[in-house]
Amino acid sequence: MIILAATPIGNLGDASARLVRALEEATVIAAEDTRTTQRLLQALGVANRPRLIALHDHNEKQRAAELVELARDDDLLVLSDAGMPTVSDPGYGLVAAAVAAGVVVTALPGPSAVVTALAVAGLPTDRFTFEGFLPRKPGERASMLRALSAEPRTMVFFEAPSRLESGLAAMAQAFGGDRHAAVCRELTKLHEEVRRGPLDELVAWAAGGVRGEIVVVVAGAPARAVSADDALAQVQALVASGIRLKEAAAEVAQQTGLSARDLYQAVLATRR
Repeated sequence: MIILAATPIGNLGDASARLVRALEEATVIAAEDTRTTQRLLQALGVANRPRLIALHDHNEKQRAAELVELARDDDLLVLSDAGMPTVSDPGYGLVAAAVAAGVVVTALPGPSAVVTALAVAGLPTDRFTFEGFLPRKPGERASMLRALSAEPRTMVFFEAPSRLESGLAAMAQAFGGDRHAAVCRELTKLHEEVRRGPLDELVAWAAGGVRGEIVVVVAGAPARAVSADDALAQVQALVASGIRLKEAAAEVAQQTGLSARDLYQAVLATRR
């Protein structure tokens, strides 16, 4: 089988007992960076020296079929440099190929920068969306953020420290400078820091330079004030596109703050 294993995102003490046991028993490991994996083995006191195969963004398409065939006979442990493989890290292509080939895929859960940042940000956690890294090109970045400007769920982004100021400024431009957010830096490490506040304030703070691994958590868009007639029209448009009435009413209610039950009943009334 293929075993996706979450590794510490900073603090080695977060390595699970299952991860250590898997490292001790592994005969072959597909690693995002084999040097990082070698250091992890040494740091955790694992004497085992399995065969290491590089699996990264530049070779995953070419190696996926070979690794799937290898996993038919031996357990293949898959590691990224930090956190869970496939989540903004290599591994998705391998998993997709394994599923198509009927090879079992399982996971050893563990540290996640996405969930850790969400937990400490102080923003709603009942619904959220993970958006990964923002595009490097300003035009593409602005286009992506404009598309997210009405997103009601809390949003989680990764960002490089060198692009943090410009990324936050682009968010302020798209979402409004008063939208609340949190910049989570060096999570689980010695110099962990969480900076919370409106985007405009965070842009000014980031202008001084920020180092380390960065996760940005941004509040979702507030419910828009719309008339009951406009909301009803939105529900009817969603239903016309193929969405079930109950789901359409719930979606528009989430966006507008109106009652899903009232919207549902209003649409039924128009059909009588």
